[in-house]
Parts: sequence; structure tokens; C-alpha cells
Amino acid sequence: MSFLQKLKTGLWDENPGLVQLLGLCPLLAVTTTASNGLGLGVATLFVMTASNALVSMARRWILPEIRIPIYVLIIASLVTCVELLFKAWLPDLDRSLGIFVPLIVTNCAIVARAELFASRHGVFDSIVDGIVMGLGFALLLVFLGSFRQLLGQGWLLALLPPGAFFSLALAVALKNHFDRKQQLARRTLNATDSRQT
Repeated sequence: MSFLQKLKTGLWDENPGLVQLLGLCPLLAVTTTASNGLGLGVATLFVMTASNALVSMARRWILPEIRIPIYVLIIASLVTCVELLFKAWLPDLDRSLGIFVPLIVTNCAIVARAELFASRHGVFDSIVDGIVMGLGFALLLVFLGSFRQLLGQGWLLALLPPGAFFSLALAVALKNHFDRKQQLARRTLNATDSRQT
């Protein structure tokens, strides 16, 4: 699979937040502003990429019986590093994100990528997977944060918890709409080609 195909997979086809609906707690709670979405998105991108790399490097030495606790330990160590960096260099963003930076440890998307991909592939492929999946999640956070921040200027509900659910539902509905249109266009093209031959 080429890098562009992997990028499309992470951004669109298998986006952890948009398709698999993983990591909804921070996705819905933090996205009241674009800057919050960007901050948590970058933190998640870093943790997902680094944890994929570390799991892939250590996969031959991790016993199957304890693999999940080891993945969580790796992820927790990386999240602690990110949290300390935020506290030292970005204190305003750290205060704004609050508990949701430490909660990256419990993000199912990160554990799922470690289990489903990094534990079965080489380091380079695992890093690429972490980047594209993390980027897909980060862009969704930024999109939802921007949308809610803009809409919240005139409609307070957009900044409240129901607004998060409505925004995510709208994003999922738009994705499904575009996917259906693309499938219909593909079917029409295939039917036209088969008639011509």
C-alpha cells in the first residue's frame, strides 16, 4: 500500500474518531475550541506514533498473556511525558485541557492500533500507521473544535455537551453521504464499462 493510500485510510476510510468511533470522551469534551482540539490532537498524534514504534520494537519480547498491560504502560509513560511538556511549555493549554491529557492513556484508538497493527508489523510501517491514524484523529478534533467554536458564537448549545454529539453526528453523516455518492458513481461507471464491452 502506498503512503497516499495509507494517508487516505487514516484520514477517511478508517479514521479512529469518525469511522471506528473510538476515543469519544476527549473528542466530545475538549472540542469546544479549535486550539483545544489542536492541542489534544497533537498530543494524541505523538503518543500514537511513539507507542506504535515502541510496541513494534518490543513485540518479539512481549508475552501474549501480558501484552495489553505492557501497551498501557508504554502509552502511560508517553502520556506522562506529554503532560509534563504541556505543563512546562504550554501552561494555558494544559489548564484548558485539564484531565483530558492524562485520559489519552485510556484512548481505545491508541491501544487498538498497538494491538491490531504495531504488534504485527515492522517499526517503519508502525510509525507510518501511527502518523496517519493520529493525523486523522487530530484533524477531526480540530474540525469539530473549529465548527463548535464558530457555531457557538451565535448558538450556545454548540458549546455544550449536546452540541458535541450533534457536531460529531453531522460529521459522520457527511462522511457517509460522500461515501455513498462515491460508491454510486463507481457502480455507474462499472455498469457503463460492462455495457460497452
